[in-house]
Amino acid sequence: MSGTMKRWQLRQPGRAHLELADVAIPNPGPGEVLVRVSAVSLNYREKLVLDGGGNSDMPLPFVPTSDMAGEVVATGAGVRRFKEGARVIANFQTDWLEGPAPRPVRSLGGSAPGVLAEYVAMPESWLVAAPTTLDDVRASTLPCAGLTAWTALVELGALRPGQTVVTQGTGGVSLFAVQLASAMGARVIVLSGDEDKLSRARELGAAHGIHRGHTPDWAKVVLDLTDGQGADHILEVVGGENLARSANAIAPGGRISLIGVLEGFEARFPVLPVLQSQGVLQGIFVGHRRGLENLVRAVDQLALEPVIDAVYPLAEFPKALEHLDRGPFGKLVIRVRS
Repeated sequence: MSGTMKRWQLRQPGRAHLELADVAIPNPGPGEVLVRVSAVSLNYREKLVLDGGGNSDMPLPFVPTSDMAGEVVATGAGVRRFKEGARVIANFQTDWLEGPAPRPVRSLGGSAPGVLAEYVAMPESWLVAAPTTLDDVRASTLPCAGLTAWTALVELGALRPGQTVVTQGTGGVSLFAVQLASAMGARVIVLSGDEDKLSRARELGAAHGIHRGHTPDWAKVVLDLTDGQGADHILEVVGGENLARSANAIAPGGRISLIGVLEGFEARFPVLPVLQSQGVLQGIFVGHRRGLENLVRAVDQLALEPVIDAVYPLAEFPKALEHLDRGPFGKLVIRVRS
């Protein structure tokens, strides 16, 4: 395919250097497919990458973002998994197919090129079939936020009906956890500093909401709500000092899934509650391709509808980042193609 396309990129690190450039449409090589991108969803990671000055693995010009849905429009030699016309979503960690994560782990919009473009060419192994029950805007939200919640609760957590799940905040990962856990018969407790967002989370299936501003010692409330047992699963998206409260709220044999770093990359917590509960502190770094395929099947079977806060056109990516700074309820999506 010849011609040019629009693509957001950086020629040097820093959000201020973002540019919407006209570049050549790529051609798929052997084992690759060309995808016409329909939608790209944003994650908190975009802020870390763009505002953190990048890293030594960042290829220049750097294309941001990782989560994409689109349609295969051309295939290279040897492609077997997808045909032209197939609807696909991108796998966040490109080479992690299943099992333990490889070292190093490459991810889209990081050490591998990002997807915020009208077309992307990539190995067919980096993609999975899109869910049949979702349009591309909603499907684009699964690869990072959806898979992170799924990995924590199901792939590694073996979530069971009747268990108690605590989620923190109302971003993409947390709301996916609310929807997945409640649909699978678990009781969900949501933490937020916004009463309106707590109310909206209850509408999605959460059983209880705790305003963390009014109740700084939220761990005590979790214990009260669970008759002193604590939560079977806690999705720790804040980090920092908040991890100590998660440690105090864990049930015997429970799991703390360490996901987020809103308060930084370092944390301290009391060891005794974890020792006494024989709890598990599990690091979560999104998940593998097989897990994403499992999530897609679950989304179709459960008729799960990802929560979209706002949709922006491609040209307004900087405005979407400003919205991300303010803290959305659910996901922000860039509509690349109507």
